[in-house]
Amino acid sequence: MTIVAGGFGLCGIPENLIEALRDSNVRDLTVISNNAGVDEFGLGLLLQTRQIRKMISSYVGENKEFARQYLAGELELEFNPQGTLAERIRAGGAGIPAFYTKTGVGTSVAQGKEERVFNGERYLMETGLFADLALVKAWKADSKGNLLFRKTARNFNPIAATAAKVTVVEVEELVEVGKIDPDQVHTPGIYVDRILTGQSFEKPIEQRTVRAGA
Repeated sequence: MTIVAGGFGLCGIPENLIEALRDSNVRDLTVISNNAGVDEFGLGLLLQTRQIRKMISSYVGENKEFARQYLAGELELEFNPQGTLAERIRAGGAGIPAFYTKTGVGTSVAQGKEERVFNGERYLMETGLFADLALVKAWKADSKGNLLFRKTARNFNPIAATAAKVTVVEVEELVEVGKIDPDQVHTPGIYVDRILTGQSFEKPIEQRTVRAGA
């Protein structure tokens, strides 16, 4: 199974759904996510239990177990420039099978990929990504699945919600239809198949930085 998960670092990750996935003991997963969580939280929990076979990611530098598995040949990794990953997910959700970008031309990212020249510039072809299941975290939803994300948590979540056969969303607050201003809807309910209200949210800070003496 291929899963696309929203979130950026530890911000706006579907933490309750990830724990439920861990408890299900499903294995051999391919996970599309900007990052791989940390060792004790987020997708790092699924790495600890060896449930992930392959990661399609951009930034994975906070997870020591990820690095250990990758360097030991125990985990497949498809690295993507961050903007390319975001566009691959967005394209998949929009039904676009492939697109061209200058990002990565002349680097190891280009290995094995088709190149074309437009207006005298070289471009790489990248394919869209579409998963079996999307795991998404939203701040608020109504009972029809219309979603509102809060501040920085509006990162990979909106595009992840569109890029899967089935989209499951955990929310902090579930309200009746009409309680969310239509102009505030970030993701319309047509993309959402399941909603649950999270029982608790830890929301840890990945990197805490303070001034000296603060």
